[in-house]
Amino acid sequence: MKLLRVGQHGQEKVAVMDSENKIRDLSSHIDDLNPDTINFKTLEKLQKIKIETLPEIPNNTRIGPCVNRPSNILCIGLNYSLHAEQTGSKLPDNPIVFNKSPDCLQGPNDPIKKNSSQEKLDYEVELALVIGKEAKKVSEDKALDYVFGYFILNDISDRHVQKVIGNGHWTLGKSWSAPAGGLLVTKEHIEDINNINLSLSVNGEPRQNGNTKNMIFKVSFLIAHISKYLTLKPGTVISTGTPAGTGMEQKPQKFLQIGDELHLKVDHLGEQSYKIIGDQ
Repeated sequence: MKLLRVGQHGQEKVAVMDSENKIRDLSSHIDDLNPDTINFKTLEKLQKIKIETLPEIPNNTRIGPCVNRPSNILCIGLNYSLHAEQTGSKLPDNPIVFNKSPDCLQGPNDPIKKNSSQEKLDYEVELALVIGKEAKKVSEDKALDYVFGYFILNDISDRHVQKVIGNGHWTLGKSWSAPAGGLLVTKEHIEDINNINLSLSVNGEPRQNGNTKNMIFKVSFLIAHISKYLTLKPGTVISTGTPAGTGMEQKPQKFLQIGDELHLKVDHLGEQSYKIIGDQ
């Protein structure tokens, strides 16, 4: 299924995209996409619904973040070798795991606010996943069984806060904004998660082009590794890292400015488009 949340901020309802890319209202069957409902029992129930009989929602309706109130947002740093090299970082021996605040999620077309102190605001197109059943000490070969679905996440980063103010801790520099979705695509739509193209452009200029086959740590390894140390609850988001081409890697560096327009695309997961605006 291709699920999404639509409506005004704070009033989103669950919808589904049908085979003709029409948005259909699922709200009579499910209240929200959150830790209470993101599970395989819910998915089994939804898959029995005749989608084409559901009320249609206009395509110009605002789309919200595809997950609400996630249990946790865990992100992976430096998971593509070229990205690590171009940032002058040593290739990690183990995954670098950090948090983003769940409060920073926003819709896939909502403008990103930039305040006057953010001179080094950066972008990172990423493949994200959400866990659908409790995962604790899972094996790598079974890890994908715990995935409910996948979506696009832009790991917006304040590099000055991340690198200088944070004193080695990244959360403050990573929790400003995170456009999520719009589609939450359940895993049966994706044949090989280790061969997914990701791209991002700024003002029409291609900046990032990558493929998950170039990850240092694959999706299944990440789930297995993290579940050794944390119990992953349903609704937990894992964002798997970004390919090369971020603003800090450009020569000279090109950080986000008010008025910039971003476009992101990930195979099977749709697109995101938005502007950078001032935070008044």
